[in-house]
Amino acid sequence: MKKVITFAIPCYNSAEYMDKCIESILVGTNYAEDVQVVIVDDGSTKDDTLAKAESWQERHPSIVKAVHQENGGHGMAVLKGLGNAEGTYFKVVDSDDWLDAEACATLLGKVRELDETGERVDLIISNYVYEHVEDGSSHVVNYRSVLPVGRAFGWNDIRHFKMAQNLLMHALCYRTDVLRDGGVPMPAHTFYVDNIYAYVPLPRCRTLYYLDVDLYRYFIGREDQSVNEKVMAGRIDQQVKITRIMMRSYHLYQDIESYALRSYMVNYFVIMMMICSVFSKLSDHADAMAELDRLWSDLYDYDRRMWRRARLGICGLATNLPGAGGRAATIALYRTAQRFMKFN
Repeated sequence: MKKVITFAIPCYNSAEYMDKCIESILVGTNYAEDVQVVIVDDGSTKDDTLAKAESWQERHPSIVKAVHQENGGHGMAVLKGLGNAEGTYFKVVDSDDWLDAEACATLLGKVRELDETGERVDLIISNYVYEHVEDGSSHVVNYRSVLPVGRAFGWNDIRHFKMAQNLLMHALCYRTDVLRDGGVPMPAHTFYVDNIYAYVPLPRCRTLYYLDVDLYRYFIGREDQSVNEKVMAGRIDQQVKITRIMMRSYHLYQDIESYALRSYMVNYFVIMMMICSVFSKLSDHADAMAELDRLWSDLYDYDRRMWRRARLGICGLATNLPGAGGRAATIALYRTAQRFMKFN
């Protein structure tokens, strides 16, 4: 049967929690034959992730496909899933997260409708929910104030995104051919590649649809999580690497025709530079600040206008205050924002 959507689940030593993720998709789609679930074992060595993936395939061979690769990191697992995708649409669900059943059914209904009518939509956007481990609270990120509801639209129809409304990977369901046409430059053995996934393909999306449902449930707050503050500070070199790839993907003011999309992508990139600035100051890597200086210098050489926007704007000034006092003030500003927004 033709597949209308592929859900890719990158797994690395995920045996403890992957079942909940997989089951949420199967239940939410009512074990539909026009759905594909690709479970990618990214070279797990500490548990029976691969055996579990193969067991799911044995139980649902017409829906679930288990694939294995040598360890390459999250980005390579996403690309492996994309390479095995048969669905018209493609959505990534991390193995420690899950999908809401009712919202998943709504998404499936939408992609079926698009398939039946032949209407082309390049990107379906839905809400996601932060599930905070430390206090059991949750909050929804939605786009009702930004995106038209109930119809296809283009970038020129969008309104201004708040900083907390960025289109993260959790919100995105691309047409598979959009991702394949032009590729997604995600490096191996590198964290934070979801920023590339949620940024580089956007200009290739001509038509969008906002599905106002709380689909993706995103666990946040575990000590070993990649967005944990200590972990991010310890991996600042990888954050810088990802930001440099994003920087070199476009000369935003020259390459992006839509003013609204350009404005969104500029703000996203400014936030990435802000993150690099903050976590370089939090890092105990001896060369963290030197690497940050090189990143700013590379941006200056690559795109002077983007450098001015990122470095001389409010975010750039607030996160790059000079001297020891400036460093302390930057960290204090970050901690205040983190306490209220609980982003990691």
